[in-house]
Amino acid sequence: MTPPARPCAPEAITTPRLVLEPLRVDHAREMADVLCDPGLHEFTGGTPYDAPGLRARYTRLVAGSGDPAVSWWNWVVRLRAEDRLTGTVQATVAWDTPDGTVAEVAWVTGVPWQGRGIATEAAVALVARLAALPVDRVVAHVHPGHVASRSVAAAAGLTPTSVVVDGEVRWQRDVTRPGGAQGG
Repeated sequence: MTPPARPCAPEAITTPRLVLEPLRVDHAREMADVLCDPGLHEFTGGTPYDAPGLRARYTRLVAGSGDPAVSWWNWVVRLRAEDRLTGTVQATVAWDTPDGTVAEVAWVTGVPWQGRGIATEAAVALVARLAALPVDRVVAHVHPGHVASRSVAAAAGLTPTSVVVDGEVRWQRDVTRPGGAQGG
């Protein structure tokens, strides 16, 4: 049996309020403003990138992992009503692991747009898209004190596990294929 084709790049994802646009290097200028609040790093550490630093980071992300067994897919989240970028979602897809194809996801919403369900809507759409691909498991790592991210993970159908990595709880969702077959 021939394995399903691997998508080579992310495609736009549309929801009722959002467009998840595949990341481009030229998103860096606007995203530097979206991601400038140091409070976004409360649970993950680090500091915000300035526009040139974010441009360099986006250049690396857009170039890809360099490993054919790993795909880096990144999107910016555009709130259509305001025609503004509000955050990002990402998936690192590891193809053909012992657990099948595993996508690790993450999300961030700029402080001015938090509390409006944007991260939830974007993460739910991202996980749904991944589940429609040849992905067997979706995982996220969430700091146990980050109540909002725990809510986003749960809304996206992930459940917490007993695995803790660098102080973050692993949440996961095993994808069930049509006909009841489970991936992995």
